[in-house]
Amino acid sequence: MEHTWQKFEQWLAQNWPEGLSCLNPPASDEQIAQLESQLEAKLPADFVACLKVHNGQNGFSSVFDGMEFLSCEEIYSQWFVWKDLLDGGDFKDISSEPDEGIKSDWWNSKWIPFTHNGGGDHLCLDLDPSASGSAGQIITMWHDMEARELKAKSFGEYFESYVSGVLTGKYVYSEEYGGLINADDV
Repeated sequence: MEHTWQKFEQWLAQNWPEGLSCLNPPASDEQIAQLESQLEAKLPADFVACLKVHNGQNGFSSVFDGMEFLSCEEIYSQWFVWKDLLDGGDFKDISSEPDEGIKSDWWNSKWIPFTHNGGGDHLCLDLDPSASGSAGQIITMWHDMEARELKAKSFGEYFESYVSGVLTGKYVYSEEYGGLINADDV
């Protein structure tokens, strides 16, 4: 994880220094333990390793393909909004249209958002996959669309692929969008 972050940080330093400066210092063991306690879930080791490099970012800019990278505190805050809606019965009679390996819930309390776009959409760690899925897989969660897409089988796989995409030009800095976005969207 640290090696992948080093490559990403080097690219940011050369191509978008403001993006590098918005990354937070590492999360402490206490912050991670508190988050796991609040979520009543054990986070995957590869995601914990990521947080131990950078505890998300400060301020909204899109470090992850149009989305903000959430700190431990923001992960809980975003998760709590969805949990409150779930507990209130808002998703009682609706389901999603998921890729294979993802449950058809509209939202599941074991879907842990680690990004957001400011409009209610997230990339999530799926800690409660269907029988054909992998615990810790990365999925999309759109607030107003039924699709739930499988992005990677683990956070480590997602992050390695994303950073590789940044290094090869699949993702580029866009001043208009305030961060890194898919080059096809420019």
